[in-house]
Amino acid sequence: MWRKILVVVLVAVLSVTTASAQIGLGGIVYDPTNYANALLRYNQLVQQLIQLKQTYDLALHMAHNLQNMPARYRAAFSQWRNLTALDVYGNTAEWVNGVNSGLDVPAGYQQATTQLGVYDPAMLAGMTPDELARVESQYASVELADGANANALTAVGAIRANAQLLENQLNNLEQDSLSADPNLNSEVEVLNKISAANVLTLRSVQDSNKLLTSLLEQEVIASKQQRETTANAINADISRRANLLANMNQVAGTLADSLQNFRMP
Repeated sequence: MWRKILVVVLVAVLSVTTASAQIGLGGIVYDPTNYANALLRYNQLVQQLIQLKQTYDLALHMAHNLQNMPARYRAAFSQWRNLTALDVYGNTAEWVNGVNSGLDVPAGYQQATTQLGVYDPAMLAGMTPDELARVESQYASVELADGANANALTAVGAIRANAQLLENQLNNLEQDSLSADPNLNSEVEVLNKISAANVLTLRSVQDSNKLLTSLLEQEVIASKQQRETTANAINADISRRANLLANMNQVAGTLADSLQNFRMP
């Protein structure tokens, strides 16, 4: 086919050159310059046709799909299942519903945990400043821990609630990526699938960051509780040493007075 095209082009070029070389009474005069130009243009056309064929072959090669892609690359992954738990005393159902849906988590959390009592105002009024500060700090730690736990359960529930929808989207993307349908493998379709995969990846990373943030919140509160334990121990030691020194001075002063006032009968 390519040789036929070259012959047609050569005939056309020579015809134009011959026509331009006619002079006088219909005679034909050989013009070396026109002939050389014709050969040069012919050689340029040959090179262009060769490049065109190479481009065509490359396009055919680039349009070739891998065979049996589903059998070669499809993999099975485990699905994220919802939480299930026994409910012997009727205090876990709301927790399970919240951690599976992300809804009404605080109510379920409160129902399944020990409720924090409240000090009587008279009790607080009877405490020393150090005791009051310690009680209030420990109380705040429990309240903060409850908030962080409820927030973590809400994040887990929201992610689990959207897990099936995300699974369906991933399945669609996988099927489209492994499909041999030409309508799904043009340059635009491939770019669209790449963009969709990037968006799904970003969404998954965002969910992972939410879980990591919840874990960090719990770690901070646990660190606060540990600090309170250490600080209370240090404060108790400071108070003990201060009281010991005062007691020793009092004992020494009392003993000195007793010796000075002591008289033999």
